[in-house]
Amino acid sequence: MKLTAKIFAIGLASALLLLHSADARAQERPPAVPLIVHNPYFSIWSMADKLTDQNTKHWTGHQQPIYGLARIDGKTWRFMGEDPREIPAMGQTGLQVTPTHTIYQFQAGQVSLTVSFFTPAFPKDLDVLSRPVTYLTVSATGEGEHDLSVLIDVDPVIAVNSSDEPVTWGRSRAPGLTVLNVGSRDQRVLNRPGDDLRIDWGYFHLAAPDATGAQFALSEDALHNFATTGALPAEDDMDMPKMPREGAAQLAVLLPFGKLGGQPVSHHVLLAYTEDYAIEYLGRKLRPYWQRNGLSVEQMLAQAETQYPALERRGEAFDRELTDDLEKTGGKAYAQLAILAYRQTLGAHGFAADVDGTPMLFPKENFSNGCISTVDVLYPSAPFFLFFNPVLLQAQLKPVLEYAALPRWKWPFAPHDLGTYPLADGQVYGGGERTEDDQMPVEESGNLLILVAAMERELGNFDFARTYWPQFTQWAEYLRDKGLDPSNQLSTDDFAGHLAHNANLSIKAIEAIDAYAILARGVGKPEVAEEYSRLARDMADKWQVMDLDGDHYKLAFDKPGTWSQKYNMVWDQILDLDLFPPQVRRTELAFYLQHLNQFGLPLDNRADYTKLDWSVWTATLADPSQPKEAEAYRQILDRTKAWINGGPSRVPLTDWYDTKTGKQSGFQARSVVGGVYIKALADKPLAAKWRNRVEP
Repeated sequence: MKLTAKIFAIGLASALLLLHSADARAQERPPAVPLIVHNPYFSIWSMADKLTDQNTKHWTGHQQPIYGLARIDGKTWRFMGEDPREIPAMGQTGLQVTPTHTIYQFQAGQVSLTVSFFTPAFPKDLDVLSRPVTYLTVSATGEGEHDLSVLIDVDPVIAVNSSDEPVTWGRSRAPGLTVLNVGSRDQRVLNRPGDDLRIDWGYFHLAAPDATGAQFALSEDALHNFATTGALPAEDDMDMPKMPREGAAQLAVLLPFGKLGGQPVSHHVLLAYTEDYAIEYLGRKLRPYWQRNGLSVEQMLAQAETQYPALERRGEAFDRELTDDLEKTGGKAYAQLAILAYRQTLGAHGFAADVDGTPMLFPKENFSNGCISTVDVLYPSAPFFLFFNPVLLQAQLKPVLEYAALPRWKWPFAPHDLGTYPLADGQVYGGGERTEDDQMPVEESGNLLILVAAMERELGNFDFARTYWPQFTQWAEYLRDKGLDPSNQLSTDDFAGHLAHNANLSIKAIEAIDAYAILARGVGKPEVAEEYSRLARDMADKWQVMDLDGDHYKLAFDKPGTWSQKYNMVWDQILDLDLFPPQVRRTELAFYLQHLNQFGLPLDNRADYTKLDWSVWTATLADPSQPKEAEAYRQILDRTKAWINGGPSRVPLTDWYDTKTGKQSGFQARSVVGGVYIKALADKPLAAKWRNRVEP
């Protein structure tokens, strides 16, 4: 056995032991488990307790099966997928989700398997982050001597939107690798926008290194042959194109482990998806970021294989360090939530390069309306990027601000979106570019001012402030005139409908005006900064009088007896604005303790549902040095943990659910869950450590 195989197997086993105790693992049951999570099209999950309970699925819930079979001493077992159902499942003995790994453990007789999905999603390493490759590693040990071979088999539906689209397939060589490929026959690149869609251009690749001694097949019969004989079909299927539902070829790799003993043996494959173009932005097609300098698919795969040992070591160290820090700053419940949000946050974006190679990151509003680059999606997800690498927030804001600066955007407030994914050709929400109907004027203007101020402060420059100063000034003036007492308009919580005199929206406007003052100071305009900072303080004083309702603050200024989470107030401490006295937060937190349900704190008095991101923002208002406030934080997070591990909806984290039943109200797999990193961001020494962390 090769030394590197030993290192990988031992490393995976030690990671399991170091990261969590057996007791902690037994208490954690993610709603859905991330397996391959790169972007809105290449995103595969297990949505069951065990990897063998269901076939793997795209985040939308449509099946994209990847099968795993193990042939042990002549008997075949399943370890991934519910098919073939006549084959018995191995016993799943463990599951661990870390920021970059998902690790399953299985047992059949005297043979143990560790199955690891590793996506090296390092926020500081943009070349590796943008590379669409996940490593699937199988490590095995046996008591006594046992013969083992493993089959990884991928259904060709992975390369099309639906199983009635014809595909073609083939095999290729890359340096040190054999690669199986499948893609749609028609290859209609960037052919349509939409929400509940999967990609149907580009190619999926299943690759194995030469050193494994792997065998390959492109055949509809691969699963059956291996299950019954332990071998693959001798010939590839060549009758193509063919629809997946009518028997298109499966992509199969057989990994021979030989005779097992007590020492671990490890083999891996690469799972990748490539497309020539990722995003259309204002009429021009943008290439994936990894491809910006003309790197070929075979070169990219070869690099991924060569770098695997080093990336694996980096991933294990990254996971241990981040898990440790998340637990220290927020507790175990918080750490579990933040870890589950990690790959989901990144994987809800398309990562492209502008014509000059500048990174551009486009979020998709998954299972909301499919919008691309929605500003009130950038806003809640921003804590993740501010914590790890503000350059990635800059990559999200650049397309929006370029669009807002064009003559075609004629409104005095900020836009809501850039279109419907993957076509970022102009706003489609509400009145779009046509009317002011159903826009979010205060919401989006406030969001962008706050985000740019937070980003520029951490980057240490005010380049965006200088470039887009006319837009920022226009939006600040709009908030000056319209923000203190907003008219009947939508906020980010648009599912709740229009609301006039929205107190939480008013907080955002007030903080955004002070954020504009930060930008003014950054570009050398002290008089403007002083004017707007003074204005923000005056508005904050007025807000406290307008919204007080005895022992709490109201949902809307004109609605006594109402209440709401004042999650927007968290920026008062993140940006060191100090606009609102601590008593405001203490009053609200004490009131929230009276309104907790089994699975969390409702968003406001109008319904039992909550928003996952806003709940953590609200909890972060608590000063951990104050026992009563710390108790509010603990209560909210404990109920959130109960929902994660006991809620009935088995989908990638939803951010909108019922606090009494735990049922999903809507949304799933969205990037807004990156907002849970607000607690880590509020820990300023910790945030500075991770922003400045140098990847080995």
